[in-house]
Amino acid sequence: MPEQAPRRATAGFMLRHPAHWIALGFGSGLSPKAPGTAGTLWAWLAFLVINPWLSDLGWAALIGGGTLVGWWACTVTARNLAIPDPGAIVWDEVLAFWLVLWMVMPDGLLGQAVAFGLFRYFDAAKPGPVRWADSLFKGRPGAPVGWAQGFGILFDDFVAAGCTLAVIALWRAVFG
Repeated sequence: MPEQAPRRATAGFMLRHPAHWIALGFGSGLSPKAPGTAGTLWAWLAFLVINPWLSDLGWAALIGGGTLVGWWACTVTARNLAIPDPGAIVWDEVLAFWLVLWMVMPDGLLGQAVAFGLFRYFDAAKPGPVRWADSLFKGRPGAPVGWAQGFGILFDDFVAAGCTLAVIALWRAVFG
């Protein structure tokens, strides 16, 4: 199979396939600057809108189901863009930050903002365990994108969410 040239995510690209719509965070990943931050902000807003109607079981089902659907959507979208981990794919940020918010609620706005800042730090800077998780499923540029890369897109963000929650739990254990 010949190598496909990398493509740029656009609104037209997003609208061509339901997987693109999901993986690109319903358009938030099309932000020209900091798409991961835009996707995380979209996740925060969506969480606040959806949260009053979901129980813990509902959140577990949404995040679990969203992970399975997201694996498919991220794989298809990365494959169609011919990029192993495109920055425009933000469904990973959405799911991981929903997990963080679900675990820290009913924190107020300040607590949510701290969770946002910590998550963005771990996701963008990729210290220690996040860098390790990010490296596990990397494909080489130009190689076909497979299911492992699609899973990897999600995996490092869940590790970033775990690191965020660990810092928050440690802070609460020590200070309160």
